[in-house]
Amino acid sequence: MLIDYIGVKEINGSLIVLDDVEGASFEEMVEIRLEDGSIRQGRVVQIDGKRVVIQVFEGTRGISLNNTRTRLKGHPMELALSPEILGRVFDGSGRPIDGLGDIYPVRRENINGSPINPVSRIYPRNYINTGVSSIDTLMTLIRGQKLPIFSGSGMKHNELAVQIARQARISDDGGDNFCIVFAAMGAKNDVAEYFRRSFDESGVLQRVVMFLNLSNDPIIERILTPRCALTAAEYLAFELDMHVLVIMTDMTSYAEALREFSSSKGEIPGRKGYPGYLYSDLASLYERAGMIEGHKGSVTQIPILTMPNDDVTHPVPDLTGYITEGQIVLDRTMDNSGIYPPVSVLPSLSRLMKDGIGKGFTREDHADLSNQLFAAYAQVMDARSLASVIGEEELSPVDKQYMEFGRLFEQKFISQGATENRTIEQSLDLGWELLSTLPREQLDRVDDATLDKYYEPAKKRAAANSAAKAIQTDSGNDAEKADWPAGADKEG
Repeated sequence: MLIDYIGVKEINGSLIVLDDVEGASFEEMVEIRLEDGSIRQGRVVQIDGKRVVIQVFEGTRGISLNNTRTRLKGHPMELALSPEILGRVFDGSGRPIDGLGDIYPVRRENINGSPINPVSRIYPRNYINTGVSSIDTLMTLIRGQKLPIFSGSGMKHNELAVQIARQARISDDGGDNFCIVFAAMGAKNDVAEYFRRSFDESGVLQRVVMFLNLSNDPIIERILTPRCALTAAEYLAFELDMHVLVIMTDMTSYAEALREFSSSKGEIPGRKGYPGYLYSDLASLYERAGMIEGHKGSVTQIPILTMPNDDVTHPVPDLTGYITEGQIVLDRTMDNSGIYPPVSVLPSLSRLMKDGIGKGFTREDHADLSNQLFAAYAQVMDARSLASVIGEEELSPVDKQYMEFGRLFEQKFISQGATENRTIEQSLDLGWELLSTLPREQLDRVDDATLDKYYEPAKKRAAANSAAKAIQTDSGNDAEKADWPAGADKEG
């Protein structure tokens, strides 16, 4: 039986308080009818005996203490789900905002989801190709993994998110059972429009489900956005057997909304004002990634977060690192120098990479090549540190080779166009091409058989390309000389 409670005991920001409420449950949905007949939605966020605190989604402006009618609906927030959600755009609480009408649900699911039984989890295997060489080769994204991107304010993480969403593919089944769930939290209007326009113009919107929470939307909606997105992803993965990549940006904006919400409830703050349950709250989102026994689909997560002041020890990246399986770190110095994507190789890793690459997945040389590129780039950093002290001219010949390798590695391998989509084979071949600039005896992370198969042909190709360029240069010089007037020298 549904009961209407008339009147409100207290109003505090976006919260209202009711007294003498029977049978309320935590996170139960609430319908609030104002004096003018308009209806707002809310959610129970705190229960103290018969005293109930309700978060109003649309805010408390216009709510009367005396004549407001409040009805508890007897169930938590649910998301309408059907195969029709593909290609649709929703707000942060799952309401369509693309003008294409409502969703006719096949089912409705609690947005908080159900914990995955650890016994029924399948260890992540195989990979998702993003088309970005630095990610695919050095920190490969594995299906069922959660691999965050650590960025900074003003850096190109949004562009990278769009590129990954546009280019991401799986290698088997023709890719027809692959889709993207994209959730933006606290996005400015122009950024949200950029996301929508980019997906529409590239033709991938039909395999994308978008949830857009704007910066001027209520903070409670920002807290709901990732839960709605993950509920949609779980439906697509475990009911429709699809492989789903969930991209969530920006998790720092989510955490700040959680902090503001916690403060309004009067909870005791923890580190930097964030609630003490920040870790468990983030874990309740991240741990919804994975694969389940008996289901063909998978949920893979790429949460993106901006580190305040580029501080990796800030609570949000710090706690995220404990929960997830690696990280992709973006570097501001590389970003300022025009390198895109500005992926900082050495602090980045994918802890599950080894289980989804190699023969049968990518290529047999992938693991060896990745290890050698990491080792070579670490040598580059050492050489650069030494050069900053004694000068590059005083370096040994080998260190100078590493310096040149570092420049080529950043310009050709890490840096690529925002619309450039490289296959895994192209990325691996490019890696060998760059390693061919180093002496063979310096490649101590690869066995001789692999070097014979990949390093030596890459070295021969590089030599042939250099010879061809030299011939073209000489031909150009000869043609230029033929155009000079008789008796004229170059200066003349």
